[in-house]
Amino acid sequence: MASHSWKDAYRGMSSDNIKGLVLALSSSLFIGASFIVKKKGLKKAGATGVRAGVGGYSYLYEPLWWVGMITMIVGEIANFAAYAFAPAILVTPLGALSIIISAVLAHIMLREKLHIFGILGCVLCVVGSTTIVLHAPQERPIESVTEVWNLATEPAFVLYAVLVLIAVFIIVFHYIPSYGQTHIMCYIGVCSLVGSLSVMSVKAIGIALKLTLSGMNQLVYPQTWAFTFIVLLCVITQMNYLNKALDTFNTAVVSPIYYVMFTSLTILASVIMFKDWDRQNPSQIITELCGFVTILSGTFLLHKTKDMVDGQLPLSVRPPKHMDDEEDGIDNESIPLRRQDTSSCTRSP
Repeated sequence: MASHSWKDAYRGMSSDNIKGLVLALSSSLFIGASFIVKKKGLKKAGATGVRAGVGGYSYLYEPLWWVGMITMIVGEIANFAAYAFAPAILVTPLGALSIIISAVLAHIMLREKLHIFGILGCVLCVVGSTTIVLHAPQERPIESVTEVWNLATEPAFVLYAVLVLIAVFIIVFHYIPSYGQTHIMCYIGVCSLVGSLSVMSVKAIGIALKLTLSGMNQLVYPQTWAFTFIVLLCVITQMNYLNKALDTFNTAVVSPIYYVMFTSLTILASVIMFKDWDRQNPSQIITELCGFVTILSGTFLLHKTKDMVDGQLPLSVRPPKHMDDEEDGIDNESIPLRRQDTSSCTRSP
């Protein structure tokens, strides 16, 4: 009986889901590796020119940095394509694997110490990802981009989109002017809310391109270009406020919070728009949620323990973020929530 159930579960993974899984894993591999290659390129460029952390652009003449940048672009293209084949609930959480790859490669290539709890965090991410992969819903069969548009204009998703836009406008015009420099959730909230809409549009464009390449031209439909416009608008907004968050707060705090909020809202948007869970039973849904929570736990553990040495967090405050940048050429994560000003290198009482 158990063997029969396993065979049913194995057969249940469609060819499209497998393609999406392979693309998502490839994306994580390329993106995770790109961070390390770019960092080595930045270090090499900083040894002979002005460091990026102090406003230099000598890295633009460093071939190794361009290898890292091209690797990242390939990873993003693979991630884009993955959404055309598999549901967002499968693709989005797998982004955590790029964190594992970066941590492992940094340990091997950059001689950065990977603490035992960091290894545990990697294991948790792998276990959670495997759980989601084995229980992910099937991709909804779609024959035209107009079907995606019809799904996007159903009352449930329209209500979600309206609530997202209202929340974004309230945060941008009411909370950010007063609390943007002190409350990290302001910038991250805007990025995550808008990001959930952008992923749905990216998925629509991916489906349109997949159908076009298979012989059914979707570029003649205005809906394809409407989704393209939404993606451009959302991405510009995301990058603007993510840059503000990274400029104001330390990467060690921004990265895990953004990952948790962005992934959670993207899964929620996908469940509403594509009705991913309508084709699953309660046990599958609960298992997927457990896998997602396991990934979040592993991600949190990786970020929380990155500065631990032999089980102890450093007692003294690390140098300000701009000093870390000066040393390595890119952002190195620090423990304090806020970036410290140049004039202050000690913790205020």
